Amino acid sequence: MLYRKFRVIKAEIRIVGVDDGVFIPHERGFVDVVGVVFRGGYWLDGVMKTKIEVDGMDATQKIASMILGSPHYKQLRIIMLSGITFAGFNIVDIHELYDKTQLPVIAVTRNKPNFDDIRRALENLPRKKERWEIIRKAGVPVEVQTHEGEAPIYIQTAGLRLEDAEKIVKISSTQSNIPEPLRVAHIIASSLARFYAKENTK
Repeated sequence: MLYRKFRVIKAEIRIVGVDDGVFIPHERGFVDVVGVVFRGGYWLDGVMKTKIEVDGMDATQKIASMILGSPHYKQLRIIMLSGITFAGFNIVDIHELYDKTQLPVIAVTRNKPNFDDIRRALENLPRKKERWEIIRKAGVPVEVQTHEGEAPIYIQTAGLRLEDAEKIVKISSTQSNIPEPLRVAHIIASSLARFYAKENTK
C-alpha cells in the first residue's frame, strides 16, 4: 500500500474534519454532512457541506466530491472522519476516499467499535456483504491517547503511516481528547439538523 510521506508534520497542518448531523434512524431521507477546514487544532479556515442518504451507499462519493470541489482542496493535507459510518450505515470506504482525493484519511471514534453488534445490524440492510467488506477493509481500530489522564480515542487510517496519524490527532486535539476539526464539524452539523427540524415544525 502506498503512503503519503510527511517529512515534517507542522502544527498548522491543514485538515478537513467531517461529521454528520443527527437524524431519525431507519427513516428514509437525507442527512447533512459538514466538513470544516482547520489549520492544526486552532484556526478555522472554511466550511463545506453535502447531503447523503440515510442507510445509503453514497457517503464515499459524496464526501469525495465535496472535498474535491472545495476551494480549499489544494491546501488540504488530511481528511479526518468521525468514524466510518454516517447517516446510520452509509459507510465510507476510507481507502477509496484516499484514492479519489489523494488525501490520507484518519477515521476517529470515541469508543472502540463492537464489530459483532455492527454485523448483526447489517443483516437488516440491503447489500450487507458489500457494507461489511468496507468495514473489514478499514482495519482494526488502534487506541491513541491524545491527552494524559483522559479517555483514549480509536483511529483507522488509509494512505499514511500509523505513527504520522497518531502525531496528527495529537497535534489537532487542542480543546479535548477529540481533534478540534471533528469537534467543530459535529457542532455545526448538529446545529444545522436542529435548525431544519425547528423550521419543519413551523
